[in-house]
Amino acid sequence: MSFKGILSKMYFNPGNRDTGTKEYMEEEVTKIEDDDVEVVLENEEAINKKFSGANSLSKYAELGKIMVGMLKDVKNSVYPHVPWFTIATIVLALLYVLNPFDIIPDFIPGIGFIDDVSVLAIGVGWIETDLHKYLDWKIKEGKGL
Repeated sequence: MSFKGILSKMYFNPGNRDTGTKEYMEEEVTKIEDDDVEVVLENEEAINKKFSGANSLSKYAELGKIMVGMLKDVKNSVYPHVPWFTIATIVLALLYVLNPFDIIPDFIPGIGFIDDVSVLAIGVGWIETDLHKYLDWKIKEGKGL
């Protein structure tokens, strides 16, 4: 299923959060396709630009750069030790950040990026161990951060 199809099924449910939203996201993340990876990689600059404006988002901008770097290294077969779930999670999170049709529109001052940061934080929580392994590998190989 394409990312567009995933978004059409997503809904905002603040009052009843225990309806299986986490399970739904875990199921959908396995449906990410190679074309979705390409969209993220082709839009790396737009993703970085989206996070570069606010100092409070600088942590997430760095996480986004690390995630894109990991995707590039996986795609170029430089770092092949990544489960597909991790790749799909990175792609899903970054496509959501890139998508202008958010749950909370980005143009709303002060709260426009809350949903983007939330999706990114959830994704990072799922793949944190793999991100640490990737960063350790980069340091060990002398490739820098």
